[in-house]
Amino acid sequence: MSDRVVIDGAEGEGGGQIVRSSLTLSLVTGRPISLRNIRARRNNPGLQRQHLAAVKAAAAIGDADVRGADVGSSSLDFTPRVVRGGDHTFEIGTAGSTTLVAQTVIPALLTAPEPSTLRIEGGTHNPLAPPFEFLDACYLPLLRRLGPRVSAKLVKHGFFPRGGGRIEVRIDPTEELRPFDLLERGAPRTSEVKAIVAGLPRHIADREVRTVCEELGWPPLSALVEEARAPSKGNVVWARLDFENLSELCVAFGRLGVPTEEVAREVVAQVLRYQSHSAPVGEHLADQILLPLGLAVWRNGRQSGDDQAKATATFRTGPLSDHTRTHIELLRSFLEIAIQVEGDHTGEEIAIRIG
Repeated sequence: MSDRVVIDGAEGEGGGQIVRSSLTLSLVTGRPISLRNIRARRNNPGLQRQHLAAVKAAAAIGDADVRGADVGSSSLDFTPRVVRGGDHTFEIGTAGSTTLVAQTVIPALLTAPEPSTLRIEGGTHNPLAPPFEFLDACYLPLLRRLGPRVSAKLVKHGFFPRGGGRIEVRIDPTEELRPFDLLERGAPRTSEVKAIVAGLPRHIADREVRTVCEELGWPPLSALVEEARAPSKGNVVWARLDFENLSELCVAFGRLGVPTEEVAREVVAQVLRYQSHSAPVGEHLADQILLPLGLAVWRNGRQSGDDQAKATATFRTGPLSDHTRTHIELLRSFLEIAIQVEGDHTGEEIAIRIG
């Protein structure tokens, strides 16, 4: 494929995800893209610094020609040449999410001709993005099921507004991606709750983990507290549920003026919502795993050349977010693959079949 794809950035959820996913798909397929009306409905429309970090990262690994990569730009033309592995360092310069930059380029590096090491500096715990622990515990294990070896390390915490954190990701690629189904959680294994404070009193984290454990009926031994060092003050608390086939992380961030116990109860509410149905893939993970699974199905179809041999991937999740619906439409149009969405009579459990 070499024909340019024109994408309206105001469609669907209309945010930065369209930019990042379009860059990923361009890298993997080799198709140039033209993004228009970028984030047009947002209060601060156009590309912001955190989006530019993803653009620059994608350009670096794809040796791409880029036009419109400026703060506030509403249009972007991106023409990749060839994806290169190796060592890459990317500095966001703000508390923009390191994990979102990583997720922009990791799928393209899963089948690169050589291994890669990514060092990304910025925000590691950003309220508007998956924290590092979600990347490490929920997202990367599913990527490893596709075939490549991928691991990540948190080097330094970074909270809003200064960031200053750092993560490192190692990718040992594979020539073939293996699509898979994810229909059941499998047997429950362990559960834990953890709170981190940076530059704030420890009792905040102590109260958060105590509240989560008490309201969920979890033993105190499952609670962990960490006092981190970071350029900005910060607080995050999460509950992790490990199953045979995957892990789910329910996360909340402390904010000025919000009582500590209320932050903890946000985590409790997420856990109870996840436990209210049996679908394995949570709301945020559904959005994030769609693209790698779609790429695996697409590559498998191109490599097999036989309609009867083409693989599919199916997973079960809860009600779809606007992000996920936008992702589905983008994958359908960009990769020209079938994606079927089927729900039960309650609308609480959804099956997504790719291919």
